[in-house]
Amino acid sequence: MTARLKLIALDADDLAVISAHVQDARVKVEDIIWRQGEKRLVIGMNRLDWEQTLAGETSPRRLIAALRFDRVLSCKSRNIDMEASEAGLELLGIEFHADDAPSGSAVLLFSHGGALRLDVECVECELTDLGTDDLGSGELGEDGESSVTDAQGRSP
Repeated sequence: MTARLKLIALDADDLAVISAHVQDARVKVEDIIWRQGEKRLVIGMNRLDWEQTLAGETSPRRLIAALRFDRVLSCKSRNIDMEASEAGLELLGIEFHADDAPSGSAVLLFSHGGALRLDVECVECELTDLGTDDLGSGELGEDGESSVTDAQGRSP
């Protein structure tokens, strides 16, 4: 097994590296946790082990990972039904749009036009691998719809 990945992003260039590692990650809506009082968004995911794939391994492997954004002022969703907790999403990538430096918006783009927009004080993001997905879970549903809730299950 390759070493577990732990990446920290403190600017747009760092965030682009994290974006490459989470491309095609599977996310369930229930694994999107918005903690408004803590200014934090945490997303559990099953990401492709791109290092293994690029090394020429024949069967792709998924890793269980956590993506965390801190210093988040607001979290808004588009085309994601946050009430459909079992719904699956596919994360396509993350973009950063600077506003009044160092603040701006981190936009998480999902398949089927879904998006999360995080207005942030500054870029402070961490991607951590937690282990291999030995059960093969994380299959996407057909609708690809989802939404964001806080710790009490409320939408932002």
